[in-house]
Amino acid sequence: MSERATLEKTEANKSGGNPPGREGPHSKHGVLIAVVVLLIVAIVVVGGIVPRLRAKAALRTETYDLAIPTVKVVHPKRGAPQQEIVLPGNIQAFTDAPIYARTNGYLKKWYSDIGAHVKSGQLLAEIDTPEVDQQLAQARAELNTAQANYHLAEITATRYQDLKSTDSVSKQDVDNAIGAYQAQKATVASVGSNVKRLEQLQSFKMIYAPFDGVITARNTDVGQLIDSGANGGSGNGGAPVSNSGNLRELFHIASTNQLRVYVYVPQQYSQSAKPGLTADLTLAELPGRRFHGKLMRTANAINATSRTLLVEVDVGNPTGELLPGAYTEVHLQLPNEVPTYILPVSALIFRSEGLQIATVGGGDKINLSSVILGRDFGAEVEVVSGLNDSDQIVLQPPDSLITGESVRIAAPEASSGAGQGGKQGGASR
Repeated sequence: MSERATLEKTEANKSGGNPPGREGPHSKHGVLIAVVVLLIVAIVVVGGIVPRLRAKAALRTETYDLAIPTVKVVHPKRGAPQQEIVLPGNIQAFTDAPIYARTNGYLKKWYSDIGAHVKSGQLLAEIDTPEVDQQLAQARAELNTAQANYHLAEITATRYQDLKSTDSVSKQDVDNAIGAYQAQKATVASVGSNVKRLEQLQSFKMIYAPFDGVITARNTDVGQLIDSGANGGSGNGGAPVSNSGNLRELFHIASTNQLRVYVYVPQQYSQSAKPGLTADLTLAELPGRRFHGKLMRTANAINATSRTLLVEVDVGNPTGELLPGAYTEVHLQLPNEVPTYILPVSALIFRSEGLQIATVGGGDKINLSSVILGRDFGAEVEVVSGLNDSDQIVLQPPDSLITGESVRIAAPEASSGAGQGGKQGGASR
C-alpha cells in the first residue's frame, strides 16, 4: 500500500469513515437536533422567567397601591345666611286689664258679657250706692253750713277792722275776728274737698271700658254686693275671680287687635335675636296658616335659671283669629353671625382629641383638624368653626388616618354626591 493510500485511510478513520470534504447525512441530522434542543431549552427558560418577572412587577404595583389609601372627598357646602329656629311661645293681649269696683253698693245692671267687643268709654255696669249718695248729701249740707259761717266771719272781720280805725274796739277783738275768718275759710276748703272726694267715689258706680277690647271675664251679677274692700267669688261669667289685694274683679278686658307673643330664646342664639327680625307664628288648630310678626324688644338679660333670653314678638290680629293665652310655635329668622358649613355625618372622626375631620392638602397629604358643630340635621351636621370653602373633606375616613399620610383621591362618581355620602354615612353609624 502506498503512502497516499495510507494517509487517506487515516483521514477516513478520523472523519467517521468518510473521506475528507464529504460529510454524511448522519452528521447534519445531529446538528439539527442540537439546535432544536437548544431552542426548546431557551423557550422553557424564557417562558418560566418572564411570567415571574411580570408577577413580581404586578405584586410590587399592588403593594404600592395598597400602601396609599384611596379616599373620596367632598367640598363643604355653605350654610344659609340665616337660620330658622322654632320655639314655643305664649300669646298675650297687647293690653290686658282687670276692671275693679272702687265704691260700695249693689250691682244694679251690667251691659256687656264675655266675648263682647267694647269701645273705650263704653258703659259696662252700674252700681247702686245708697250709702255713698247719703254721705255726699250730708257733705254738701256741711259745705253749705261752712260757707255760711265763712261769709259771716268775713263780714265780722271786715267790720272789726273798720272799727279799729276809730278805736271803737280793741286790737285783740280785731285779731279774734280775723282768726275766726281764716278758720272758717279753711273749714270751707276742707268740707269742699270731702264733697269732691265723695263725688268721685259716687262716679265709680258707673263702670266704663278703659280701652277698645274684648270682655274675657265677667265675675258679678245683678244684686250682688259690691264692696271695694271685699274678697271676690265667681260670677256667671264662669271664670274665677282674680284679686288684687282685697279688690273684686268685676270684668276682665283684653285688647286683641294686636297681640304680644313672649318667647324664650336659648342663650346660644341670644346674640342674633335683635329687634326688627321677622317671626312667623303657626298654630296646631290652624294648619297651613302662618301669621307674620316682628321681634320688637328683648329683656337684654339672660335668665339665670333657664339660660334663655325673653323676647317679645308683636303680631297683628285684625280678624281676631288669634286668641290671647294660646300656645304657638314661633319661627324666628336669625342671621348667622359667622359663616357656617354643612357636612355629611360620615366625614366626622370621633377620637380622644375631640371631634375632627380629615382634609386633603397639598401633595395629597392628610391633615386632621378639630371642628365645632352647630345644629344636627340627621344625615348632615352644621359646622360653625374649623372649615374653609376650599377644604377637601374626606368621606368615611379610615380610623388609621394620621396627619401627613399620603392618600389618593378617588374620581368622583356621577351619581353620587356629598348629600348621598352623608346619608350613607349617617345610616352606617
